Amino acid sequence: MSDTAPRVTRASFEVVAACDEGRGLGYRGELPWRAPGDVAFFKALTTQVPRVGIENAIVMGRKTWDTVPPRFRPLRGRLSVVVTRDAALPLPDGVLRAGGLEAALELLAAPEVADSLHRVFVIGGGEIYAQAVRLPGCRRVHLTRIFARFPCDAFFPELGPEYALFSRSGEQKDEGLRYVFECWERRA
Repeated sequence: MSDTAPRVTRASFEVVAACDEGRGLGYRGELPWRAPGDVAFFKALTTQVPRVGIENAIVMGRKTWDTVPPRFRPLRGRLSVVVTRDAALPLPDGVLRAGGLEAALELLAAPEVADSLHRVFVIGGGEIYAQAVRLPGCRRVHLTRIFARFPCDAFFPELGPEYALFSRSGEQKDEGLRYVFECWERRA
């Protein structure tokens, strides 16, 4: 997986999501499907850095944080930021807290943080994605499109005309699912 993404600049970031044919993301706080290949893609994308001593950051809402099994929190090899209005939410050492998405992005763009970061990824959930794709700092959307429909109560927003399809993988098959990896880029 090559990386041509620029280093972190003020409020620049990428989005990573997986959705079904109805843009469904999840149901009752859980993924409605199982796709180990997509999980491996997510991990590789969000952990890959060009050299030792820097890392990527992942920004997620509190509901998404809650879906990560406690034994995997925080996700290893990445700086985690949880967007929450709950100042008392217990978070492990090293996990940052922000009151909103834009506050999280500003926190990560501060020189004392940004100097050790390569890329910033927004990883969910639905409300955070809806805000993220509208912000001009969103440079790329990495979207796994699952060719099935599931009962869902959280949804990925439609991408507007400011995004163009940059690449699309061949069809993947996993746990009885078919899906593709798409990368959308914001037009200049």
